Amino acid sequence: MKNFDTFGVMIDMSRNAVMSMDGLRRFLPLLKKMGYNCVMFYTEDTYEVDGEPYFGYMRGRYTKAEMKAIDAYAESLGMTVIPCIQTLAHLNAIFRWGKFPRDCDDILMTDDERTYELIDRMFATLSECFKSRKIHIGMDEAHMLGRGKHLDIHGYETVNDIMKRHLARVCKIAEKYGYEVMVWSDMYFRPWNDGKYVIPKCEMPKEVVEALPESVIPVYWDYYQSNEQTYSDMMDNHRQLSKKTWFAGGAWSWYGMIPYNRFTLQSMIPALNACKKHKIRNVFMTMWGDDGADCSHFSQLPSLYYLAQYAKGVTDETKIKAGFKRLVGIDFDEFMNIDCPNDIIPYEGKPRNPSKYMLYSDYFNDFLDYTVKEGAGEKYIEYAKQLHATAKKSRKYGYVFDTAAKLCDVMAIKYELGLKTRKAYEAGDKVELERLAKNEYVQVEKLIKIFGRAFERQWFTDNKTHGFDIQDHRIGALLYRTDACRRRLLDYTSGKIDRIEELDEVLLPFRNPEESTSLNRVPFYSTVNILHHNSVAL
Repeated sequence: MKNFDTFGVMIDMSRNAVMSMDGLRRFLPLLKKMGYNCVMFYTEDTYEVDGEPYFGYMRGRYTKAEMKAIDAYAESLGMTVIPCIQTLAHLNAIFRWGKFPRDCDDILMTDDERTYELIDRMFATLSECFKSRKIHIGMDEAHMLGRGKHLDIHGYETVNDIMKRHLARVCKIAEKYGYEVMVWSDMYFRPWNDGKYVIPKCEMPKEVVEALPESVIPVYWDYYQSNEQTYSDMMDNHRQLSKKTWFAGGAWSWYGMIPYNRFTLQSMIPALNACKKHKIRNVFMTMWGDDGADCSHFSQLPSLYYLAQYAKGVTDETKIKAGFKRLVGIDFDEFMNIDCPNDIIPYEGKPRNPSKYMLYSDYFNDFLDYTVKEGAGEKYIEYAKQLHATAKKSRKYGYVFDTAAKLCDVMAIKYELGLKTRKAYEAGDKVELERLAKNEYVQVEKLIKIFGRAFERQWFTDNKTHGFDIQDHRIGALLYRTDACRRRLLDYTSGKIDRIEELDEVLLPFRNPEESTSLNRVPFYSTVNILHHNSVAL
């Protein structure tokens, strides 16, 4: 590619979904045809490690045989596979077994020989499975580093000192296997900038610059900006750290079942412009799966294609859209319409996910209903109609539209059902409450089951079966709660109970009153349900 030596993607295989071999055999050739020449697999613990049977246990980890097959298949396409792992934080899933040393939260215990034994085994296994001698070792977002057990044993040390010492140990192990190491760069900014990563152009502190070994490649990750200048400032800052800096953008896939193709383009086009300006030659797009990995990566094809064309220097939208139609058989704009389930809130240039948070919003403990405008849910009827029509057109990609369409079928009723229930209760309208219980509640329960089956089909088409148990738990809880609320409404209208205590609560603004009616996103299932759950567990 003219402007970039590396132009790739990083697929998150750690937040429940691990793409199946069949899914990868369908996805990788598409990426290659678009112009991508590199793929990273973000695997916190979802890969086999020799001598560590509990590492990735019951998580759908890739076996050594699978990793070797993936590497060989990618090579046959002309693509490089770079392992993308974690050697410090983001390892919460492994600690449940009590087999690995832990500082606190999801952070490995540094300065513990068992930690370095584990990391050595990681490198040994991966070096056997993948030909690339580059490896991304993570080390991002270790916010509580040194503040847990490490503090008890060693006393207080600065994050910089702990990071510098730990990275030196890890680099020494990596060197043994001939690896060139890459790290996320945020931990070289946060400790001296009040926890913030993205900052205006500045002079980097000397001790921070010196803390990064010359042999290490920093990776600047950012997918939140819509202006080129912010990216440009951070690239100037990174140049002081290393002239080898890579850039990791984002193809938005991590706030629900529905992607953010539009915001991907809105945020990544200025990022690519900044990369070209600063002569950053190596770029990849992260495809995270936070909070369950609900989104199919095949629903992101239009934004991935557009970015690859733009990276090549093609800026004529007519040509880009025509090329996309030839590749996938669906009009570009029609495919982009898969974003529409979130358009219930007018798009104002920010990512948002009402199709997820209102799916799981409770009917009685309905604090999110403060954000709902009466009558808005009817839009889902039209969204469903459009998506069902596209689903019928495409043999290859119809299943992702089918899932989105059936989600809209649910939301056409559920989006306002909690609010309608509360309004009728507050008005003392038992006739309306009985009607809702015998009609909308019954109907939405049936539609949730239909959606669940479509979602299951989508998951099993793309991914290993591991991880869908989380979705079963979530959808199963939603179904049970729907029935439970229906029964209590009938108990109330028949006089068996004299009140519904949850609905006696006054509905207060969610977060700031001025933001509540234009809420963009509630990122986590646990937030919607006012529960504290590990993101892997629920």
